[in-house]
Amino acid sequence: MSNFKNTETALIHGGISIDEHTGAVNIPIYQTSTYKQDGLGKMRGYEYSRTGNPTREALEALIRDLEGGYAGFAFGSGMAALTAVLSLLHSGDRVLISSNVYGGTFRLLSKVFNHFDFTYTIADTADLDVYESQITDDVKAVIIESPANPLMTVTDIAAVAEVSHRHGLLVIVDNTFMTPYLQKPIALGADIVVHSATKYLGGHSDVVSGLAVVSTPELAEKIAFIQNSTGGVLGPFDSFLLIRGIKTLAVRMDRHVENAEKAALFLEEHKAVKNVYYPGLPTSQGYEVNKKQAKNGGAMISFELHENYDIRTFFESLELVSLAESLGGVESLVCHPATMTHASIPADIRKKVGITDGLIRLSVGIENIDDILSDIAQAIEKAEVK
Repeated sequence: MSNFKNTETALIHGGISIDEHTGAVNIPIYQTSTYKQDGLGKMRGYEYSRTGNPTREALEALIRDLEGGYAGFAFGSGMAALTAVLSLLHSGDRVLISSNVYGGTFRLLSKVFNHFDFTYTIADTADLDVYESQITDDVKAVIIESPANPLMTVTDIAAVAEVSHRHGLLVIVDNTFMTPYLQKPIALGADIVVHSATKYLGGHSDVVSGLAVVSTPELAEKIAFIQNSTGGVLGPFDSFLLIRGIKTLAVRMDRHVENAEKAALFLEEHKAVKNVYYPGLPTSQGYEVNKKQAKNGGAMISFELHENYDIRTFFESLELVSLAESLGGVESLVCHPATMTHASIPADIRKKVGITDGLIRLSVGIENIDDILSDIAQAIEKAEVK
């Protein structure tokens, strides 16, 4: 493992950053499915690319170093990574999930793992007393998003980890929104960190991928077995793209956050905006906790317009900012959680946790901030019902 003091340096030089065979400063794309063996049982470190591939191995070592874990694993998507992690649990087990999480996480639990007598409970991880009261004998793990998608609810990861470990729970943190540049859950007590690396880690909306990092040799052995057995691995070319994206994470995130802070203030002060959800605002829920455990508030914002604004017109009037699924690319994106990212969550549950039909989620890109705000402003103006 690398021991670079600063994350900015580890992003570029962490893991396996130079090809040992040629000295290439970029790990080559080992586009092969299998490897010649010198004799029975005489392998040169690799046998089959589902089991191991040098390009993927370099990526896995890099995310291990960045998150400060014991081992990293690369998958074909964030959902494939989470599926592998949840495969650690057994029939009859229950998992607690933060009160607002990515809709795909909810769908995986409610529509796939439920077939195996594997259940879930929505928990208020932001309230320690309420959270601990929901831990029953069958609960074996908790999945935390902080900030959570899409209401940016902040959970005190260290405090929840302490309570969870006291009850023997596995602590799983989805760190997609913050990345290891802004937040390091394993240092806060998490056992496993997962990422939809499609988002900020890739950073260019050109690769779908998922990563998992574990904190112990025991978990590493189990996840490695699951990864190889179920086969949802990331291919070598996509692994190469993700390594390339990660190298510029620090400079991209600095610009993302700079723009997001300005956008959040703009929205907070706009007469058309009813609510703004951004953990970097001093007025937001969880501001102090987030400040304690993360470098800043990140670059994701959700907001609601007043009732006399038509959100359909708002979306249709945007010219620079694109209405699209996903987030974390260099371009600014908006989505409508109720019908897009969180459509798989039943309406009554969405309403209960606060995901309203009027909620808008904004992934702030790295364009000139004046252009971003100008586009949002003109779309809001056109959306007013007069």
